[in-house]
Amino acid sequence: MHLIIREARPEDAEAVTAIFNPIIEDGRYTVFDTPFSAEAERAYLEAFPQRGIFLLAVDAASGRVVGFQSMEPFAAYTGAFEHVGVLGTYVSLELRGRGIARALFPRTFEQARGKGYEKIFTFIRADNPVALAAYTAHGFSVIGTARKQAKIRGAYVDEILVEKFL
Repeated sequence: MHLIIREARPEDAEAVTAIFNPIIEDGRYTVFDTPFSAEAERAYLEAFPQRGIFLLAVDAASGRVVGFQSMEPFAAYTGAFEHVGVLGTYVSLELRGRGIARALFPRTFEQARGKGYEKIFTFIRADNPVALAAYTAHGFSVIGTARKQAKIRGAYVDEILVEKFL
């Protein structure tokens, strides 16, 4: 699959929710537990932080959005964390394992450096070894486990904390 990586725009809201909502509804790959409306996603994209990064992977043949990565500043309440971003990676459920995330990571890293980030941080569900493998393959290191960090459908889920220095 040949991919085009480009920045997300508000008009991409439906394409983003078409990927994100089935992942949320599946309940195995994210701690998000409530689907998003296209209107809410559009508002989110319109208000996206200036230092944020939101990249889409688009199948060049069909024009279909097949994955995305978004990164925002870790915290806005202090300047002490200006060098840290929090990353999320989402790939269409039926297209996992086809190199979509692998295509997104380098572009996100490039943009992150350009925006002054020095470190990327995220949480990965402990029961999602494929995601953990994808992140570690791109230079992230495991720094700990947050036990019972989330409660999804009545069951506790641990999250693995990972970081990468750019």
